[in-house]
Amino acid sequence: MGRMEFRRFKHARFSARFPEGYRYSRSHYWMAPSEGDAGVWRVGFTKFATRMLGELVEAEWQVPAGGGVTPGQQVGWVEGFKAASDVFCVMRGEFVGGNPTLDVDACIVRSSPYVDGWLYEVRGEPEDESLDLDGYIALLDATITKMQESGRYG
Repeated sequence: MGRMEFRRFKHARFSARFPEGYRYSRSHYWMAPSEGDAGVWRVGFTKFATRMLGELVEAEWQVPAGGGVTPGQQVGWVEGFKAASDVFCVMRGEFVGGNPTLDVDACIVRSSPYVDGWLYEVRGEPEDESLDLDGYIALLDATITKMQESGRYG
């Protein structure tokens, strides 16, 4: 994949860099082809999602390796200091497995969300509704504006 190119995004007090060339979901996951294995994609939380969850302490997967997955299916859960959250699939295909690093250091999801802190791998294709970076930034802009208006972000 070579050197990653990032684009900076800033809105209100939220600032982050997002990788170019990744796919993004409306539910704040990213999807990127795994470097080592053709047809396998890694999925992780975007910086916005990690900001909402806080530091992660644990991740658990409920789909066996080789099990079929579809977009919207719950594949596991994560527990953070701020909240626990179900983890949903944003891919169609075969579940390869969770990131083994999370068993040792779940905090890597927040410190390196786009490289080492991926959540799980799927052999298959991103969901049809996945967005490119421009689409995701537009969605994020609208999401933060809505949160500010409702007083949930500021």
